[in-house]
Amino acid sequence: MKKTYRMQNLDCADCAAKMENKINEIDGVTSAKISFIMQKLTIEADENDIERIIREAQKICKKFEPDCKIIGG
Repeated sequence: MKKTYRMQNLDCADCAAKMENKINEIDGVTSAKISFIMQKLTIEADENDIERIIREAQKICKKFEPDCKIIGG
């Protein structure tokens, strides 16, 4: 399943690229893409794992940008 989330307070394109790489390493993620320009995260993963994956992705984002939040879905 593919879902798109809005990213709030994503201020650095380089950080977005690092976040994307780390999110792609999460177990169960088929693909993850962050669009810095659009301020969106698109994740393709098993529907049953999506909540866990988003929680892990949020932790990753906070490491790079403490104010960044993943919203919606």
